[in-house]
Amino acid sequence: MRRPSLAELSAFAAVARHRSFRQAADALGTSRSALSHTLIGLEQALGVRLLNRTTRSVSPTEAGETLLHRLVPVLRDLDEALDAVVGEAGAVGGTLRINCGTAAAEVLLRLVVPTFAEQYPGVALDLVTDGRLVDVVEAGFDAGVRLRESVPQDMIAIPFGGDARFLAVAAPAYLARHGTPLVPDDLREHRCIRHRMPSGKLYRWEFEKHGEAIVVDVPGRLTLDDHRLMAGAAADGLGIAFVAESFAQPELRTGRLVALLEDWCPAFPGLCLYYPGRRHVPAALRAFIDVLKAHPFR
Repeated sequence: MRRPSLAELSAFAAVARHRSFRQAADALGTSRSALSHTLIGLEQALGVRLLNRTTRSVSPTEAGETLLHRLVPVLRDLDEALDAVVGEAGAVGGTLRINCGTAAAEVLLRLVVPTFAEQYPGVALDLVTDGRLVDVVEAGFDAGVRLRESVPQDMIAIPFGGDARFLAVAAPAYLARHGTPLVPDDLREHRCIRHRMPSGKLYRWEFEKHGEAIVVDVPGRLTLDDHRLMAGAAADGLGIAFVAESFAQPELRTGRLVALLEDWCPAFPGLCLYYPGRRHVPAALRAFIDVLKAHPFR
């Protein structure tokens, strides 16, 4: 059996993680045809099929899943070793991949990324916005950003940006026509803009006051899956929305939206950057953490 090259193994890991030749080719900076040829050569060298291919999808075979599971930590350790050498030489470079939601990406792009890009021009920052909670290690990310309550317990978490909260909001014109809810149960008599989560489930609105928690499965004829769209629909008078406060702030400042049930909407721990608690942290990630910690977030 011919021993596979590191380039072949890296190519397989990229295709298996992305489940796409096109996306893997883009990430590796090569062509789809060259990548396909590399994978065919790897399978021939090993004498086993690693990928199931159709015209629409690519997925690892059972043998491919086994190889990927063992290969990812090896490639990660190799990257860390190279990062350590580069870091010792005094330069920070390479690619830093961070998985986060859209709201978190907007915070980072506005307040952190400009400083980071200026201080570390040798680092290519790859921010992937994804509403789903992914395993950042398995998916090949250096770090992730999520609300503190969603961070896995075995990860190192670095809070930033202060507390967060969700608010029920509506347009003044809507409230003039339909009245103002005074307690969460009043929402059952209103037109609510429902929220479909990435899992496909409808989110049930959660409220809390003086230790009393209430969950309301609100009614509504409009369902959306994006906080910005929900806030916009509420500002247009289509109903009451329950969104992250940051998405409603522009309309709240202009008066297009009014906050409701504020005493039932307490703050909770906000965003965290998180990463595996390994012995070595990539130099680019260490640099990003330093910039993140230095920012005042005011």
